[in-house]
Amino acid sequence: MTEAFAHRLTVLVVEDDPGVRSTLDQLLRFEGYRVLQASDGLAALGLLEHEEPDLALVDVVMPGMDGLALCRTLRRRGERLPLLVLTARDQVGDRVAGLDAGADDYLAKPFATEELLARIRALLRRTQAADAPAADAPLTAADLTLDPAGRRAHRGARALDLTKTEFDVLELLLAHRGTVLTRSQIYERIWGYDFDTTSRSLDVYIGYLRRKTEECGSPRLIHTVRNVGFTVRPA
Repeated sequence: MTEAFAHRLTVLVVEDDPGVRSTLDQLLRFEGYRVLQASDGLAALGLLEHEEPDLALVDVVMPGMDGLALCRTLRRRGERLPLLVLTARDQVGDRVAGLDAGADDYLAKPFATEELLARIRALLRRTQAADAPAADAPLTAADLTLDPAGRRAHRGARALDLTKTEFDVLELLLAHRGTVLTRSQIYERIWGYDFDTTSRSLDVYIGYLRRKTEECGSPRLIHTVRNVGFTVRPA
């Protein structure tokens, strides 16, 4: 990401600790981002009434409305703002809870500055790519159709309500229909870097996609290839 590109982007920092908030503010401004600050989830919702940030860094543990409640609220409202959750809890269940709430990525505290900036850049690249005009032909498998240009997906006549990350994962799998993609390949293409091998982020999103695409008894299209990865093919 070039410096000129970063200067056009705004990051919302939602963090109740004034010291951490100030440190993140200084770091991001030094990197060329415009920074907005909120001390909790309710303050963030108020700010979003008149601001349109490109990404939000959200602490999990906050008084009032915590980070997970904020994520859930934004997703229920249909808000597709990229959400990077910052949490002091590094257990698998806590990370899954963040993804379940609608976060696009998570980072455990304490974190390295370089990793935080890399994850921000990766999320922003995905957002910019998704928002760019596209002339791609629809992708299909059986009665599943995905329109990359319109960012729409259908199973038969039923529209699928997909989050940004769910859409990106499904698009990648459909673009390589019949090919088994490894976990590392999917993490690299979707998140912009490889995750720790113990991460369950991808499994969470595959579970969401299966639930949504198989609703009403539709046959499974997204298959697991044990010890390798995932593929889309008719049952």
